[in-house]
Amino acid sequence: MSSRTRPGHNSLRRLLSNLQQQYHLIIAATFCSVLNKLFDLAPPALIGLSVDVVVREENSWLSSLGFSSVPMQLGVIAVGSFLIWSAESLFEYLYGLLWRNLAQTAQHILRIKAYAHLQKLEMAFFEEDNSGRIMTVLNDDINQLERFLDHGANQILQLLVTVLLVGGAMALIAPGVALFAFIPIPIIFVGSIRFQRQLAPRYKDVRDKAGNIASRLSNNLGGILTIKSFATESWELESLRRESHSYRDSNRKAIKLSAAFIPLIRFAILFAFLAILIIGGIKAWRGDIAVGSYSFLVFITQRLLWPLTTLGHTLDEYQRSMASTNRVLDLIDTPINISSGKKSLCPSQITGEIKFENISFKYQERLPLLVNFNLKIPAGKTIGIVGATGSGKSTLVKLLLRLYNLDKGTITLDKEPIENYKLEDLRRSIALVSQEVYLFHGSIRDNISYGTKNVHNEEIINAANLAEASEFINNLPEGFETMIGERGQKLSGGQRQRIALARAILKSAPILILDEATASVDNETEAAIQRSLAKITKDRTTIVIAHRLSTVRNADQIVVMDKGKIIEIGNHNYLINNKRTYYDLWKVQTGLGNN
Repeated sequence: MSSRTRPGHNSLRRLLSNLQQQYHLIIAATFCSVLNKLFDLAPPALIGLSVDVVVREENSWLSSLGFSSVPMQLGVIAVGSFLIWSAESLFEYLYGLLWRNLAQTAQHILRIKAYAHLQKLEMAFFEEDNSGRIMTVLNDDINQLERFLDHGANQILQLLVTVLLVGGAMALIAPGVALFAFIPIPIIFVGSIRFQRQLAPRYKDVRDKAGNIASRLSNNLGGILTIKSFATESWELESLRRESHSYRDSNRKAIKLSAAFIPLIRFAILFAFLAILIIGGIKAWRGDIAVGSYSFLVFITQRLLWPLTTLGHTLDEYQRSMASTNRVLDLIDTPINISSGKKSLCPSQITGEIKFENISFKYQERLPLLVNFNLKIPAGKTIGIVGATGSGKSTLVKLLLRLYNLDKGTITLDKEPIENYKLEDLRRSIALVSQEVYLFHGSIRDNISYGTKNVHNEEIINAANLAEASEFINNLPEGFETMIGERGQKLSGGQRQRIALARAILKSAPILILDEATASVDNETEAAIQRSLAKITKDRTTIVIAHRLSTVRNADQIVVMDKGKIIEIGNHNYLINNKRTYYDLWKVQTGLGNN
C-alpha cells in the first residue's frame, strides 16, 4: 500500500474532496467552534470591565453607555456574564455534537467507499498486497481519522480564532505591551512546522509497521492448524515478537520527538507571560494604561499563549490522522484496471458458446503461461480439462471471469467479446465451484442460498440433493440451520465442497465451472456426484477441471494441457486409444492400460 503513496498531494485537500457531500456539516461545525471560542474569550474582558468599574466608578467605560451607578454597571456585567456563559455552553454542545457526527459520517463514508473500490480491483492487487495490511487500512487507519475529527479539528480552529481575536484586541488596547506577547508566536509556529515535517515520515513508518503486525496475525490465525501440526508455535511467537518490537521502536522514535515539543513551547510562553506581567504592571503603575486594561491583558495573555501548549498534541494527532488518511485515500485512488462493459447480458438468453482466440497471458513477474492459446467450447456441452499442476487450467477460468486482463487475444461468449458485457452480468452468468472452497460464517442454508435472491426452501433442498449433501446435512443436530463457523471450519473438506456445489447448482447459471469440485470427496460421494452431473449439466455449458480423470470421463470432450498448451483433445475413448499423455495418466490412476 505504501508504494502507492503520492507525497505531492495535500492530505487535507484529498480528504475534503472525498467528503464533498458533508460540506454543510463541516461549515456548521466550524461556525459553532468559532462562536464558542468568541464567547469563551469574553470573560477576561468582563473581568477587565469589573475592575474598571470598581476603580473608576462613575468614570468607567460602561458609564459612557448610560449606566451611571456602580451597582447598575455591575448588574449589566452580571447579565452579560450569564448570557455569555449560556451561549458558550450552547455552542460547546453544538460543536461537540456536529464534529462527532462528522467524524462518524466521515468514517462510514470512507470505509464504504474504500471497500466498494477494493471489490472492483483485479486479483493482481490482492496478490501484491495482503489481507492483514488491507484490514488495517479499512479499520485502524479510518478509526485514527475519526479520533482526530472528534477533537483535533475543533482545537485547531479555536486556536486560530484565539490568536487572531486576542492578538487583535491586545494590539488595540496596548500595542507596546502586546508586542511582547506576539514574540513567541512565530517561534512556536515555525517550530511546529519543523516538528510536523519530522513527525510525518515517522508516523507513516508507524502505520506501516502496524500493517505488518496485522498481516502476521491474520496469516497465523488463518493457518493455525498448520502451525499446530508442525509445532511451530514458539517460532511464530518469536516472529510476532520481532514485528511487535519493530512497531514499538518506530513508535518510540515518534514519541521521543513529539514529547520534546511541549516543554520547548512552555519556555517560549513563559518569556511572553513574564514580559506582560512586569512591563504591563509598570505601565499600569505609572498610569500609562488603565488598571482594567492591565487586568484584561494579564488574563487574556494566558488565554492566548497557554492553548499553544496543546499545539504539539494537536499536531501529533493531525500527523497520525493524515498518515492514516493517506493510506485510505491511496487505496481509494488505486486505478481499476478491469473496467465493466456496457452491454447487458441476460442469463436466460445465453446459449453458452465460449471461444478463446489467440490468448496470451502471464502473471506479474512470471514467465508467459499462455501464448496464442485457442479453444472452442460448444454451447451446452461438457468440456473436461486435465493436466499437470501449473499447466494453466484454472487460469482459463480466471480469464473467463475477467479476474485478470488479457495480454493479447479475445475471449467471446456467444460470439461477443466478454469485455463488452457488464461485469456483474457476466459473472452472474457463470457458476463456479473452486478448488479452494470458501464458506461464510452462518448457517448451511445461508451458504447454499448465498448470492441467489428470493429462493424457496424447496429449491435449497433440491440443490443439496443434487450435490449429494442432504444426507450429512440432515444428520446434523439443526439440519440446514446448523452454524458452520468461520470458513466452514466445523465441516470436513468434502462437506464444504458439497455445500459449494449446491450453491453453484442453486445459482442456475447457464455456464457451470467445476474446478477440482470433487477433489476433497471420497470415492463413493464422487460416484454419487457423477450421477448428479448428468442432470446438473443438462442444457448448460460445463467446464470441468480435474486431476481425477474419472471426473471427466463422461465429458463430451477432454482437453489435455501442459505448460499452457493443448497437447491432446478428444473424448475419453479417443484419448485412451491415442495412447499418449492422457493414456499414461489413466494408467497411473487406475492401474490399467485400457478403459
